[in-house]
Amino acid sequence: MGTQVPQHAVVWFEIPVTDQERAKAFYSAVTGNPLSDEEGGPNPMARFAAASDSSVAGHIYPGKPATAGTGPTIHLAVDDVEAAMGRVTANGGTVVSPVISIPAGRFAYCLDPDGNSIGVFSA
Repeated sequence: MGTQVPQHAVVWFEIPVTDQERAKAFYSAVTGNPLSDEEGGPNPMARFAAASDSSVAGHIYPGKPATAGTGPTIHLAVDDVEAAMGRVTANGGTVVSPVISIPAGRFAYCLDPDGNSIGVFSA
């Protein structure tokens, strides 16, 4: 059998947060994309909206975040990196890098209010 390369290397992500409502407000404000509460999983979650059911997405859930800045980094789509950086700060997060340009677009590293490492990315 040969190795089959998946369509998407990432299929889902989960971000643990200590305060679900605060995190929902933070991520909705930063991304401009409201999260919706969902039931049916092993714990409560709020899901990031995506264009279709086959799009890569994820959710926040009540959990124990890694020590600030030490866990994996999830890069989230935003309309404008600089504007999103302002929304990070205005909503209790921390911007930890300047804007970085790469061939695929631009991003900045940030921390959410729980210290989860995120990137705000625009193609």
